[in-house]
Parts: sequence; C-alpha cells; structure tokens
Amino acid sequence: MNFSRLLDLDACYSTRLRIAENPGVLRTIAMFFAHSGDSWFWVLALLLVGFTATPFWQQRALWMGISVIATALLVLIIKFSVKRRRPEGEWGGIYRSTDPHSFPSGHATRSFMLAALAVGFGPAWLAAVLLVWAPLVGLARVAMGVHYLSDVLVGALLGILMGWANYHLVPLALAYLTPLIP
Repeated sequence: MNFSRLLDLDACYSTRLRIAENPGVLRTIAMFFAHSGDSWFWVLALLLVGFTATPFWQQRALWMGISVIATALLVLIIKFSVKRRRPEGEWGGIYRSTDPHSFPSGHATRSFMLAALAVGFGPAWLAAVLLVWAPLVGLARVAMGVHYLSDVLVGALLGILMGWANYHLVPLALAYLTPLIP
C-alpha cells in the first residue's frame, strides 16, 4: 500500500468520526473535550496550582508545566517540518488561524504526555482521570474536524514518549538547577 492510499484511508476514517457540523449533545461534549487540552488552559491551571497548593502539588505542577512547554516545542518543530494542512472545516477557527498545521496533534500529544506523567508521579486517582481524559481529547479533535485520525494516533504515541522522557529528565534537571537558584 502506498503513502497516498494511506492518507486517503486516514481522511476517510477521520470523516466518518466527524460530528462538527451536527448540532446536539454529542457535539457539545466533543467541543468541551476538544478545548480541554488547550495549552493556555493547562499553563494557567498549573500556575494556579503552583501558587496556591501544598508543596506536593506545587512540585507536580512545576514538573507538568516544564513538560507542557518542552512538549509544545517538540510538536511545533514537527508541525513546521511536516506542514500537513488541517482538514477543511469551519469549527476551530482559532486553531486554523494560529496553527494551520495538523500533524501531530498538539492536544493529543499534551494530553497523553500529562497522563503518562501522572502514571509515573501519581497520585493514582489523577492518573486514572487523565488516562480516561486523554483519548477523549484526541477523539474530540477528530470529531470536531481539526485533525485527522493519524494526527491524533501519532500525537498519542509522541505524548507517551514525552511523558516517559519528562518523568526521567525533569526531576534530574530540577535537582541540577535547584542549587543554582538563590
């Protein structure tokens, strides 16, 4: 099977999952999950936790915040290297205007990275919530027509890898940097 045929199949299956143009409760739920992986939301939420929570949660917020930024940089590098256009559509104008590239899905990468970090750092209830949430974010991005299925699948794999890498590297970096901070 050639690459062109794979892209056609990807577009076909992505279109079958699409509900962006269908009003109703399912569309509303998909819109919620599609937005819940926005980076600005996570940065603000992590800042809030970092400034108001116990040291346990402050440390996790710092690890997750650093990981969100590192993951975003990697996704941007890949997106601007691959330059795959988003599927045609009306919904998600902000995404279409600020980031016209769809591969890989930054939302899927970020959500799976956060879930993987939660599996490593805990607590178990947070890991369970994020393990349910992450695939819903990816599916919602396809359902709302801003990504192809392959964008989300590759984003999920990349997110899991970034979660693993950040789980091992962020604590080392923080341990190294802490003595340097006055």
